[in-house]
Amino acid sequence: MSARAPRLMLGGIHGDDEAKVYKQISQAVEEWIDIYEQNGDPLPEATAGKEYSGKFVVRVGKHLHKSLAIGAMRHGESLNEHCVHLLREERAPYGENKRVQRVSGRARPPGNR
Repeated sequence: MSARAPRLMLGGIHGDDEAKVYKQISQAVEEWIDIYEQNGDPLPEATAGKEYSGKFVVRVGKHLHKSLAIGAMRHGESLNEHCVHLLREERAPYGENKRVQRVSGRARPPGNR
């Protein structure tokens, strides 16, 4: 089991005993809040319940942009679809479909052909 406090502290607390992990993460959060207060820094914005639009901007160099555009054309998809497929292949746990299938030598999440 693991517990994290995104934006407040890096890393997290890991262990087999859920009660101990909860106690340790609670203590770590309290300590970080004290540090923020002592430094006069505002606490980071909460991430729980945050809504995401499904869009974000990524700046890449000209050469990578060209390579991605060519890859998209080769696979008969838009640049956006191509990038989404690549992101899901590399970090499947972030996508809805955690399993990937090989289609024409390329891994793709099921239902996205």
